Order: sequence, then structure tokens, then C-alpha cells
Amino acid sequence: MITSAVLPGGVRLRPLDSGDASALLDAYVRNREHFRPFDPERPESFWTLDGQRTRLDSLLRQQEEGTLLAYAMQRDDLVVGGASLNTIAFGPLCSANLGYWVDVAEAGRGLASAAVDVLCGIADRDLGLHRVQATTSRANVASQRVLTKNGFEQYGTARDYIYINGEWQDSFLFERILNSRPPTSP
Repeated sequence: MITSAVLPGGVRLRPLDSGDASALLDAYVRNREHFRPFDPERPESFWTLDGQRTRLDSLLRQQEEGTLLAYAMQRDDLVVGGASLNTIAFGPLCSANLGYWVDVAEAGRGLASAAVDVLCGIADRDLGLHRVQATTSRANVASQRVLTKNGFEQYGTARDYIYINGEWQDSFLFERILNSRPPTSP
């Protein structure tokens, strides 16, 4: 498992840690309007330091349980993105869901593509997973480019998949088959 990786522009991809709540809050507040078209409505507690501490505690607990790997993209002391493998399943599924986001000021610099490449390597090499999947809203063309650049293929559309901005919205489904090895224990 990596402890960190260097992404374009000297941004460091590193595992989340318990001291990240304030930096995450700052990043989410900075990007609130940018993410509005793509993210579900968040409870008001999400936009507080206590809310981020609670969320971070939950993420770290899931990491300890082996069902999540969560990373921050960091430039100097500023969190400028995040990436995760979540809902990690072993046994006959050997799969995970991929998530990522990049600060509006860093968009278009290759950070998401580089982070997805690193996480797919971890999924294959370190976790022994067979498949990684992701979803994007129909409107999120930039995210769709990140996925296809990293070898993901669109395999369908989930109708009325997620409730955003007061309506159910479709999402495109993407997958990447990492290898054809039989399942191994984690």
C-alpha cells in the first residue's frame, strides 16, 4: 500500500488522517458551488468542523475495517482533492467503487487522472481486486474523460440513480477489469 504518491504539479496523494478535518472543511466550503450540480444535498452539519470530524472518524473506521481506502490530494498545506476506493469487497466479487474530486482551481491539470491511475494500481497490485467501478452524472463530461483515459468503459446507464438538486438523475456506469486472476484473501 502506498503511503503517498506525487501527482502532477507536485501535488501529493496521501492517506487521510485524523488531523484532516479542518483542511477538508476548508476544501469543501471553497468548492461548494462548484460541486452543487453533481453532489447530493448535504446536511448542515457537513459544513461544520464537528461534522467533518465525525465524517472523518467514520472514514477512518471503514479503513480499519478494510472496506475503504481514502486519500487526500494536497498542495503544501491545502487539500485540493480527494480519491477513494469504497465498498471494497473480497471473495468472489473482488471489487471496489471509485470516487474522486478535484478543487475547482486545480481542474484540468491531470490530478484526477493521475490519482485514479494510482488507485487502480493499488486495487490490482495491493488488494488483488478484479474490478473497479464508478458512476458519473450525465453532465459530468470531465469525470467521464478521466475514467475513459484510465481504461474504464461505460457499460450502462442507471436511470433515476441519485437525487440531486430536487430531482432524480440518471448516472452513467463505468467499469475497469483489472486482471483475470482468481480471488485471493485480503
